[in-house]
Amino acid sequence: MNEPDPSGQVLFRSSEILWNLLERGSKDEVTTQLSNMECVVSLKEAFFHQLMNGFRHSDLQLRNDLLVITTLIAESPNPLLIESLFAKQLMVFITFPELKTQNPLVRNLKLSYNNEDLEMKKLLLNLLVLMSQDFAALQLYKEEQVMLALLTLVKPPAASPERRSGLRHWSSVQQEELQLQALATLATIAPLMLEDYMSCQGNACLLLLLDWCVGQDAYFGQGHSFHGTGGRGSKKAQMRHCIRVLRSVTSSGEESVNQDLCDQGTINQLLGILMQMEVSPDEEDVVTLEIKSDIQLILSALCETDMHRQELFGSEGVEMVVHFLKKGSDKFYSGLGHNRLILSTVNCVWSCIVGCYTTEDYFLAREGVFLLLDLLISSPRCVHSIVLATLLELCDNPNTLSHILSWRDDVGQTAPRLLLQLWRQEEEDLGVSRNHHGGITDLQRPILSHYQQEDSQLSFPAKVPSAAVLEISENLRSKIYSIFCKLGFQDLPGLSTKDYVTLSIVRRYLDFKVGEVWDEISRELSLDGVRPISPDEETLNTICKIAEDTARMVIAEQNSILDQQEKENISEEELMYTEIKSHWKQRELTAKSWDNYVSKTSNYKILKEVKAQRKKHIESSRPKPKHEDAAVHSSEHFIGRVVAVESTDAQGPAGVKLTLARAPINAAGCRGASHGVSLPSCRCSRR
Repeated sequence: MNEPDPSGQVLFRSSEILWNLLERGSKDEVTTQLSNMECVVSLKEAFFHQLMNGFRHSDLQLRNDLLVITTLIAESPNPLLIESLFAKQLMVFITFPELKTQNPLVRNLKLSYNNEDLEMKKLLLNLLVLMSQDFAALQLYKEEQVMLALLTLVKPPAASPERRSGLRHWSSVQQEELQLQALATLATIAPLMLEDYMSCQGNACLLLLLDWCVGQDAYFGQGHSFHGTGGRGSKKAQMRHCIRVLRSVTSSGEESVNQDLCDQGTINQLLGILMQMEVSPDEEDVVTLEIKSDIQLILSALCETDMHRQELFGSEGVEMVVHFLKKGSDKFYSGLGHNRLILSTVNCVWSCIVGCYTTEDYFLAREGVFLLLDLLISSPRCVHSIVLATLLELCDNPNTLSHILSWRDDVGQTAPRLLLQLWRQEEEDLGVSRNHHGGITDLQRPILSHYQQEDSQLSFPAKVPSAAVLEISENLRSKIYSIFCKLGFQDLPGLSTKDYVTLSIVRRYLDFKVGEVWDEISRELSLDGVRPISPDEETLNTICKIAEDTARMVIAEQNSILDQQEKENISEEELMYTEIKSHWKQRELTAKSWDNYVSKTSNYKILKEVKAQRKKHIESSRPKPKHEDAAVHSSEHFIGRVVAVESTDAQGPAGVKLTLARAPINAAGCRGASHGVSLPSCRCSRR
């Protein structure tokens, strides 16, 4: 490829042959053969020859083709690009013209800023991503200040760019493509070079870009490039990739990076952007939903380990979470990303609210627990685990329990009943043996799933968790049991007989699980040919017997519940029959009364008999009059008029002495006398 070529076709034909081999042959085999020092050095020399000496359009295309072949070699496990110094020389062109350099390789390099040069620049940026898996390449990036060049490329364009006359620049469309390509490159490289990222003030640079993205200045994104998808006519593509970079650096868990973001007010800034996007009239699309979910993931990463940041999340963050929870899961399978948004919202509750009593209490006041339970009943099964885990963490707040117990769904179902229903569904999916009432059928394996029974003949290494242990984290039963431990197992509202049968199993879940683990230990010892000593063997047998006795006791309790329900059903049935008999008796009496009424109105003889009988009853019910002489009246007295008034020496009412007349009353008349004064006679009679 590097021999003198008067025709100028050897290099072109050679690259074409390599292209055909890569496209139509075995790509892995071809790249493996090309990944040797001789081929890489030849490719390097050919590329730089074309770069420095090629000016025709075909020369520029050939240069880019050689760079694509280099990119394919970089994807192989051992590309030798660093050992051949090819990568080091490429770094100079990657940072040009963003960084000023005196390197002789670029001193005489003249870029025409056409589409071929733009394509070369994008291929070089893509090469950074491919080589970033090599630690030596990262060290090379640090030496050549690649991070600074990338952050320079992502800066927002000036409102009125001042371009010096006589100098060429990237056009606005080209600048947009390079900006998006640089952001996509940063999303991969920044987490690997956090020290350089912080020294170049990467957080400040990205936050300034984010401010520009939400600004109202007139900017029309072209959206021509691959990374510009969904951003035509707006800054949405820039915001999307900027948020991606922030998500990648925050998810690395580096405390200095997260603290720097919080110190610059990132939490409030992201909350404002999120709610601003919610009130926007634009229709939700894939890009918008991705931005929203990524912002929530960034907030979760920032607040997860720091209570002060959870306080900064505060009421504004709770309102944001409540807003998204109220949307529900109706569009979970829309294909636009609503599923990611729901999961990131619940994760935001876990990381930003749980653990800080201030935000927890406000979340409870905004009926956040009700919304989580609504989501639990309406969402698909893949969401249940994280929702139950979040509810379990919230149960550490004593105010949460009353909210859970007071919740009702549209048909009046309570939270305990919902949890027990999820338990039965989970056991049905796991293939646990149950009767038609939901009771235990196997004393030796009361909660063992079908999948665990298949692995019962396997022995696991000591460092590998057994099936009984893995089962705890892989299904919902342990979380449901833990929530019931918080709620209690007594006086739970809205439970049916079947629920009480299931509840008896839930109450003993931990006992059954302990017995299951010991049974697994005993079985693995037997499979490995290990015989425990007599005391240990006796202990293992005792533990297994205790587990069976516990299962037997639960079965007895379940039978008692069912018997009690049967008695209640019989009692209700008898009461129903009694009511039916009473209703029929009333109907018979009503019919008889009607017949009597009809007979009285249609037969005059019967009417006369009824009338005579009624008259006889009336006469017999009247009281008989008493004889007048039989009445003997006793004498009675009454106080008459004042006879005399005398004054004494005492003061007030005590100084007046009254003399009253009193007269008896008898049958003939009445006479009254007092102190020699006679009253006029009067006649009176008692009626």
